[in-house]
Amino acid sequence: MNLIEDIQPVTYLKGNAAHLLQQVNETRRPVIITQNGLARAVLQDPVSYESMRNTIALLKLMVQGEEDIRAGRLVEQDEVFSRIEARLTARKKEAV
Repeated sequence: MNLIEDIQPVTYLKGNAAHLLQQVNETRRPVIITQNGLARAVLQDPVSYESMRNTIALLKLMVQGEEDIRAGRLVEQDEVFSRIEARLTARKKEAV
């Protein structure tokens, strides 16, 4: 993180929005916007934001999976594949 470029006061944002948008899209580094010396917002490019959201979603799924394991909510692999195969076969018959 480059503190001079990546942390800016809201007054800088007001006068230099286009420059900050160009910066975050070129560097893929978020810019922290401060107000009265406190961090109040983060300006981030859409690609990095979407990547971050996808990463968080995957982490949530991993946590849910770990909770299922701890709680004993397990299904054998062969049973899972059998269920999938049965559903696909049923759909194929419905389509005909």
